[in-house]
Amino acid sequence: MKGPLFYSKILLFGEYGIIQDSKGLSIPYNFYNGALKTDENPSEEAKKSNQSLVKFVAYLKQLQTDQPDLVTFNIELLQNDVNNGMYFDSSIPQGYGVGSSGALVAAVYDKYALNKITVLENLTREKLLQLKSIFSNMESFFHGKSSGLDPLNSYLSLPILINSKDNIEAAGIPSQSATGKGAVFLLDSGIVGETAPMVNIFMENLKDQGFRKMLKSQFIKYTDSCVENFLQGDMKSLFKNTKELSKVVLSNFKPMIPEQFHQIWQNGIETNEYYLKLCGSGGGGYILGFTQDFEKAKVSLKDYKLEMVYQF
Repeated sequence: MKGPLFYSKILLFGEYGIIQDSKGLSIPYNFYNGALKTDENPSEEAKKSNQSLVKFVAYLKQLQTDQPDLVTFNIELLQNDVNNGMYFDSSIPQGYGVGSSGALVAAVYDKYALNKITVLENLTREKLLQLKSIFSNMESFFHGKSSGLDPLNSYLSLPILINSKDNIEAAGIPSQSATGKGAVFLLDSGIVGETAPMVNIFMENLKDQGFRKMLKSQFIKYTDSCVENFLQGDMKSLFKNTKELSKVVLSNFKPMIPEQFHQIWQNGIETNEYYLKLCGSGGGGYILGFTQDFEKAKVSLKDYKLEMVYQF
């Protein structure tokens, strides 16, 4: 058996900011995907995934008991499939900020939720918020606290614009240009990042008044501008604001940037050849890059593996 594919995602803008009600923009990234599967002879990795699903089923059972109005599942069928060795077969790297648990949550909801909201119906804001709330509760099993956006993106396979906590919509983004020199790219740090510790550092920092002020006056301001510039296809303003955002992150989110990338980050700001920002919670995994000339950026960053996400 093999279920439908669910894709990874990239939050272009809004990491950490959306916790404080900034705008955000999340897009599906089809390079990685995952699906629920059962094999005759499962690998060690499949067995490990199955073990994790056993715990997840117990969690979902409790969730539907506690919040029957939120979501209910065909638990018997799910339990049965997991007992028969079902696992999540995924090419999505874990701890890389591209939504590995989100795709799993989307796959489980898609197959086992009763009265589910489907992609085919008219997705009103209420339905999107309801889905986000369901996914947030489901994904909290993996992360402690989840916004529910990763599974939402994976489930719908549409770009999602976050205007604020209670206002999200499916968004149209400017189409890519196959001949364009500009690019959004992923830089592989080669380090696995852990979401929970990074979010904890951020939550601790929020207790500091100066940090909160910086968030509002700089971080959220530039994040919101970047989202608007990107959606409008205003690349000139986008690069101006991404540069400012990159500076703010380097100054105020140092623990989230692996130490060996501090200089490379600074270098991009000084040369204007590329600007780096966090992809997901940071601490490792991928770093997101923006450049007006991808070939030039590849030369500057020749020691690293780069993956093009979006070309303009």
